Amino acid sequence: MFWELLRAHFIHTSLIAGVVVSAIAGLIGPIVVARRMGFAVHGIAELGLTGAAGGLLIGLDATTGALIGSVAVGAALGLLGLEGRERDSTTGVVLAAGLGLGVLFLSLYQGYATAGFGLLFGSVTTVSDAQLRVLLLVAGVVAAVLAVIWRPLWFASVDPDAAVARGVPTRVLAVIFAVLMGAVVAETIQVTGVLLILTLVITPAAAAQLMTARPGATIALSVAIAVTVTTGGILSSIAKPWPPTFFISTYSFLIYAATRLHRAAKAR
Repeated sequence: MFWELLRAHFIHTSLIAGVVVSAIAGLIGPIVVARRMGFAVHGIAELGLTGAAGGLLIGLDATTGALIGSVAVGAALGLLGLEGRERDSTTGVVLAAGLGLGVLFLSLYQGYATAGFGLLFGSVTTVSDAQLRVLLLVAGVVAAVLAVIWRPLWFASVDPDAAVARGVPTRVLAVIFAVLMGAVVAETIQVTGVLLILTLVITPAAAAQLMTARPGATIALSVAIAVTVTTGGILSSIAKPWPPTFFISTYSFLIYAATRLHRAAKAR
């Protein structure tokens, strides 16, 4: 049964989509951790549901609506909450308003909103070829932009005061990064869903930072962990008919816990 399913086209599509999404989530994760934007990631993911509901209301599919909504929210947070001390409060304000708007969209929508609700827990095994092409395009754009702004963005993330003193355009970088984060979040909820978004964006990066202090190595390890747990989660769901998201979140947590225990034992 396992080998028969492994030859199925939808499994191949799921594996490719999982690798693409987890790689870009692992790439951006260390910056999210460095900038302490975990709550913002969760807020953008929840408001992706508002975008999905709005997309359904105007005739788009839920995935496209979630992408547009997440990017728009990311841009709003970048513009409104540029200072670290304002970020959490701004995220809370935007989250509350956006969820209220999502309730309105769902109440106005006359069809079945199961596709939008499916984003709560992820549905990587249902990714179509068309959706995969969108995932590849978005991931390519995000990776290209990150490659261009990587050095000043990392500098501004780990030492914002020194970056300002050196003339780094921190405000512009904050807005650009928030938009990129919105795009990555919209992609990641295809795999993990809204409720477990931090499984790929935060946990691999946090584990990688426990393993090394070097930025380049942290990025590489974060991507490797994210890709490994996602691929392993999808394959495990073939062998055992449980949701891929369960396996992905479990493997991700176990790697983080093992890394933390190893570091504590080494310190002793």
